[in-house]
Amino acid sequence: MRDDAWDGYGYGHGGRPSDIPLPARPEPGAGSEPPGARRPDAPPSLLSRVAESLFWMGRYVERADDTARLLDAFVHRMVEDPWTDEPAACRSLLGVLGLSDAPPGPTAPFGPPLDTQATIRRIAFDEDSPSSITGALLLARENARGVREVVSSEIWECLNVTRHGLAASRRSAEQLGPAAFLTHVRERAALFSGLADATLSRDEGWRFLVLGRSLERADMTARLLSVFLTGDGPMPDRTTLLRAAGAEESFLRTYGGAAGTDRAVEFLLLDRLFPRSVLHALSTAEECLLALGPAAAERTGVADEARRPVGRLRTRLEYADVSAFARELPTLLGDLGAACAQATDAVARRFFPDAPLARWEGR
Repeated sequence: MRDDAWDGYGYGHGGRPSDIPLPARPEPGAGSEPPGARRPDAPPSLLSRVAESLFWMGRYVERADDTARLLDAFVHRMVEDPWTDEPAACRSLLGVLGLSDAPPGPTAPFGPPLDTQATIRRIAFDEDSPSSITGALLLARENARGVREVVSSEIWECLNVTRHGLAASRRSAEQLGPAAFLTHVRERAALFSGLADATLSRDEGWRFLVLGRSLERADMTARLLSVFLTGDGPMPDRTTLLRAAGAEESFLRTYGGAAGTDRAVEFLLLDRLFPRSVLHALSTAEECLLALGPAAAERTGVADEARRPVGRLRTRLEYADVSAFARELPTLLGDLGAACAQATDAVARRFFPDAPLARWEGR
């Protein structure tokens, strides 16, 4: 059982915290008003339970999307390289995804051998685990159900239809293989993201959703690189790595077909223009935190505990020495996961003070 709270994976809105309004940012020209005064035309503050649900809704959909991409690339890798140590590769994948209670040997104490099919069932279809694709989508829908008053009807219908189609998608995957199921998940996640960007006002609610999505994207990209670059088995080819991140076409347009795996890693971590890169995700998260943070100017340091680890790591990536990048990669990936966990913990303490502590069990 995981005892560390907010390690990038949690149940999110697991209860009903008190309806505490978030601190409102002063409107332009409001500096002359007495403390505590509120303009008649100012929008109502977002309730903490609503902000929490939007934050975790963004995270869960992004988690399902990224996990589907990672699992698809993993399956292709296992099929293309039959000499890979299958139990070791499966354990590596489960461990990187946070399922640290994976059996230490090739066989579980009271279960079947740990193979690709068992790993697929656990990562794709476990309804009780928030780290599985199905579990994440179910929780995203539950969070949306609790805040239907602030999300568009299109977003709710997208998540609701996705949830009710999971059983049929699983039956199809069991008969025809996981490829169609994983493609379906990616398409539904893309639909959700498009609807969120097209139908939500750029207010506090949208920023919380994008903040959750961005932190999850940075964390999952680090997990993806950990699976393929620091796990068991040979170094993957460039195409496998880029397809797992949905980056193949963008990479080829940027660098052409001659660049190798090292350049692909740099692209996924450091590219400023690709929206799924770690640097872009951290920059977006920092912008959201700045918009949600205190309005008072900070003359020294950064008071926001959530912005601090995100900004520190974003700066480290932005000014990284590319020539020494390969040597620092394992440490950097670990620091990235820790920074996302610290930022999530700080966001929870500040904006969701009455939320239950997020814990989960790997199954």
